[in-house]
Parts: sequence; structure tokens; C-alpha cells
Amino acid sequence: MNRNKYFGEIVKGYSIPVLNNREIRATAGIMFLAALISLVLILSVGNFVPVKYVLSIFVLEFSIRLFITPKLAPLLIIGRFIVNNQNPEYVGAAQKKFAWYIGFVISTVMFFLLVVFNAYSPITGITCFICLILMFFESAFGICLGCKLYGILKKDKAQYCPGEICDTKQKHEIQKISGSQRFVLIGLLAFLVLLSLVFNNNFKVKPHNLFQEKKYEHK
Repeated sequence: MNRNKYFGEIVKGYSIPVLNNREIRATAGIMFLAALISLVLILSVGNFVPVKYVLSIFVLEFSIRLFITPKLAPLLIIGRFIVNNQNPEYVGAAQKKFAWYIGFVISTVMFFLLVVFNAYSPITGITCFICLILMFFESAFGICLGCKLYGILKKDKAQYCPGEICDTKQKHEIQKISGSQRFVLIGLLAFLVLLSLVFNNNFKVKPHNLFQEKKYEHK
């Protein structure tokens, strides 16, 4: 039996193995939040302990997904529990497996650098940033960047993509961006430029404690 062929769930009405994208998005959100909190603790107080736990869990999670079965991956089980009242959104398992290999490589590199070698460098920072971007796009927008890369590299077309983006179709009217909406976006950009020109120096002033009396210098 070809493991790649049967990676995922066999669901009636689908010609290839699939996975539930709702639980995958929920899990990506959990992982993104854990990674973001760890990063904040590093930048704010220099605490590297939480990120070492997080990376260890990530490596374990991706290892179980890829080399055993997604059914037994602990974070996916938590994601399934969170969204178990929602109707499943099935996506092709092949492209998800490819995306998870990317996650496995990234988390393994980070694990060896920060946990095994106990060292940080620009490499860890860049790798962490890439990891956050991938998880954010997955959880917030339902866009699997690894799956898109799969569609580019693989000759066979990816099937059952989230939101049916693999299928060429005409956009509904509610999906189109009108001229007035484009004007609003231009207005937002102009607003940001105006803020930077007028209030930039004020924004640089460090906030004071609201519940402590502000000290004024006497000349």
C-alpha cells in the first residue's frame, strides 16, 4: 500500500484522501499564538524558556502528523475539539502534507539552534518570522502558502483547495473591490503618511505611568 496515496481521510464523494481544513486552521491559530507569546517574552524580558517548550512541541506535532498519522497529532486533536460543532471543510491531503514538511523543517532547524545548541542568531530570527507568517496566513486568511508552493512545483493540479481557489470561476459581486473601496485604501495610506509627518515626534515619546504623578523638570 502506498502511504502517500492514503495519507489523510477517505471520505465518500471525494476522489482523493482529504483532511478537515477547519481543524487545521484552528490548530494553526493555536500554534501562532504560542509562537507569538514566546517571541514577545524573548523581546520584552529575554526569556527563552517558553520558546524551547513550544519548539519541542512543534517538532513532536509535525513528526506525528507526517510519520505516524494526523489522527494522533495532539494539537490537531485540540483543534478538532474546538471546531467539532462546525461542518467540515475538506481539502486535499497531498498539498497539506507538503506544507507540513515545510513546517517540520523550519521547526526542526529552530529546535536544533535554540534547544540543542542553545544559541540564537539572525538565522533564528528570520526562521521564526517565516514560521509566524505561514501560521498567520493559515489561521487568519485560510491561505496555505505551502499548498500554493505545492501547486507550483507539482505537475498535477492540487485538488479540493480551501475556498475552492483551485477552480477557475467568476467572482461574485460581493467579492469584487469597487472604485470607492480602492479610494478608501488610498485614503488610509494618505492618513498614515499624514500621521508620520505631523505626530511622529509625539509618538516617539515614551508613555508615563497613568497612576503615578508625572514629574516635570524645573529650569
